[in-house]
Amino acid sequence: MARVTNAPASRKRRNRRLKAASGFYGRRSTLFRTATEAVDRAMTQATAHRKRKKRDYRSMWVVRISAAARLHGLNYSSFMNGLKKAGVELNRKMLSEIAVNDPDAFAKIVAQAKG
Repeated sequence: MARVTNAPASRKRRNRRLKAASGFYGRRSTLFRTATEAVDRAMTQATAHRKRKKRDYRSMWVVRISAAARLHGLNYSSFMNGLKKAGVELNRKMLSEIAVNDPDAFAKIVAQAKG
């Protein structure tokens, strides 16, 4: 009976891991063990950073809304409270887009929040 090895599967597994590490700096892209550690860390960071990106965007929207509201004499919390009491149901993403791209419309929204 012929001797059976796992060489094709092992080589495929190694090549797949090294391909994932291509573009990494130095030996992290050529040595299997180092590449494995680097790829594992990169995958973990990618997961964490996808979560982080959502936080970063929300904080950017809040900063934009706050800056635009201050131009009209309101701080962020008063503005958001006024919107809630006025029954305006615009999310922060849309409010920040309006504040940046259409200041006249944002002024009308601020008037509703003050009223």
